[in-house]
Amino acid sequence: MMSGRKIQWACVNVCRMVVALTFILSGFVKAVDPLGTQYKIHDYLAAAGMADIVPDVVTLGLSVLLAAVEFSMGVFLLFAIHRRTVSRLMLAFMVVMTPLTLWLALTDPVKDCGCFGDAVVLTNWETFAKNVVLLVCTFVIFRRPMMMVRFISKTNQWIILNYTVLFILVSSVYCLYYLPVLDFRPYHVGADIKKGMEIPDGAEQPQFETTFILEKNGTRKEFTVDNYPDSTWTFVDSKTVQTAAGYVPEIHDFYMQTLDGEEDVTDKILDEEGYTFLLISPHIEQADDLNFGDIDVIYEYCMDHGYSFRCLTASNEDAIQRWRDITGAEYEFLHADETTLKTVIRSNPGLMLLKHGVVLWKWSHNDLPDLDENAPRLEDTVYGTVKQESFTETVTEIVLWFMLPLLLLTFADRMWAWTGWLRKKKNSNKRYQRLNKKNMRKKIVAGNWKMNMNLQEGVALAKELNEALTADKPNCDVIICTPFIHLASVAQILDKDVIGLGAENCADKEKGAYTGEVSAEMVKSTGAQYVILGHSERRGYYGETSEILKEKTLLALKNGLKVIFCIGESLEEREANKQNEVVKAELEGSVFNLTAEEFKNIVIAYEPIWAIGTGKTATSEQAEEIHAYIRSIIAEKYGEDVANETSILYGGSCKASNAPELFAKEDIDGGLIGGASLKATDFKGIIDAWK
Repeated sequence: MMSGRKIQWACVNVCRMVVALTFILSGFVKAVDPLGTQYKIHDYLAAAGMADIVPDVVTLGLSVLLAAVEFSMGVFLLFAIHRRTVSRLMLAFMVVMTPLTLWLALTDPVKDCGCFGDAVVLTNWETFAKNVVLLVCTFVIFRRPMMMVRFISKTNQWIILNYTVLFILVSSVYCLYYLPVLDFRPYHVGADIKKGMEIPDGAEQPQFETTFILEKNGTRKEFTVDNYPDSTWTFVDSKTVQTAAGYVPEIHDFYMQTLDGEEDVTDKILDEEGYTFLLISPHIEQADDLNFGDIDVIYEYCMDHGYSFRCLTASNEDAIQRWRDITGAEYEFLHADETTLKTVIRSNPGLMLLKHGVVLWKWSHNDLPDLDENAPRLEDTVYGTVKQESFTETVTEIVLWFMLPLLLLTFADRMWAWTGWLRKKKNSNKRYQRLNKKNMRKKIVAGNWKMNMNLQEGVALAKELNEALTADKPNCDVIICTPFIHLASVAQILDKDVIGLGAENCADKEKGAYTGEVSAEMVKSTGAQYVILGHSERRGYYGETSEILKEKTLLALKNGLKVIFCIGESLEEREANKQNEVVKAELEGSVFNLTAEEFKNIVIAYEPIWAIGTGKTATSEQAEEIHAYIRSIIAEKYGEDVANETSILYGGSCKASNAPELFAKEDIDGGLIGGASLKATDFKGIIDAWK
């Protein structure tokens, strides 16, 4: 059965995938169709009565920005980049968007929210339901952001961050300059427009219901056809409402008519057997006229080869005439629906090639075909048949454009970092070898709670530490050593794979009439794996001698406990330059009687007595010097291999601010932490020094 922690982890990462993939899809379909997103923003502004206030350049900028934000946040969430910040931004985004979509669902100012462009069309109520799910998921992520599993190391996150933003902005600009690389609209290349307008036989017809308002003897009532009353009632009014939409063809608003509005030429043009070029401009007064020369060349080409060339626009005749005056256009102009023309092609103007109503090719005005008087007939060019476009191949190409550079950049970054590390470390072969040996040793941060906190406070701290380190895995072994009363309770809370548990002392007797003492066997029975022995406070306040500590060590090892053995000099001994003599004597008197195999269960903690609880700290050079000396005398006793495997911790006012400098030293393998271990944030700050 899964534990509560694992269930939370699973929920967070499932929610993370749902939100990330939704945002990536939503942002990408907006990015590849920035004009379509701009049109949707304009629809919202029109519903709010602001369409004439906000200029087009602003709505286009918002279109590109919205796509970039959604896509980037989705990718950042997918790769767990800046987990806390991104989870907060996601939640804030959904807190704003969910009430907004509820308003859309209730008032229905626009029929389609445009969340996924034309790729996936949702009703406003479907959009609201989707946002409710996303809001719940983002809240789950927000509560436990550090449970999100990273797919890439923290050092490489800058690559994902910068390339993602660059990729999506470049994609939008590319699709804006040319045409969307993916066309989800019904007028895509290969579409048969006339077939898209057909209504199948037997298709569901729209349903209507008429209500009659009648009056009799001063009383008004509503009736339907089914319960229409007798002639004694007087007719007052009636109203008809549509109760069912019926079948709506994929293309239902496409028409072409002459400028005077007297002739609909839609069927005539769609039924033409030859090639037909349609220049599309929803608003010709806003059309880009920089390439009108190329358009005129294509028109002349059509005239030379007997192809049709017309311009479709929703503009009035004055605007059309201005275009003629500017460009010298001689081609025929037809009227069509503005919204339809915006849907047909995302360019103003844009060019579309039809044959018998089938869309063969589409071009932006920035990328017109090279068809001049020297070009062969269409039948003899690639333009004579439907442009070969594979949706799957296009999507694959886009994914490769995004993922392949990321993989290459990440690989290059890792290789550069690795070679740089090698160059730096190999400058000194001896130092390089010693660092390799250091990496063989366990890195440890141990907390010594001393006589602090009641049972409830201790359990609460243990829970907080367990949650923090389970969510953000440490790069070292972590141990907390607690008063005896905490051991059994705390053991039930800790994940042993993340945090080890130790006692602060044990008796020098195995069992018997020793009131108040706690044996090594008792400590082990609580679930503890470690015990601190030889702490200066035990030596100073309770007179523990080297012989007593020798007995305690043997009993601890006999009962399967690992020993954190403390040594260190007083201020007077340091000032007399006797620190080496002191630590050597303390080791020889209590643990150097052990065999080499037994000594492997000893962790040495060097604690200068003058720095414990005083706020004073040995400099990193002082600490490294005596740590190196301690390792040298272990090597003299047990050999280089045992010495290189022994972890030596520093204790004595070690805190988050000085831990990185201390831990960077070759012979310092971690810390035994006193006061700073009583607050989870302070203790974790020291643990994170290993990162």
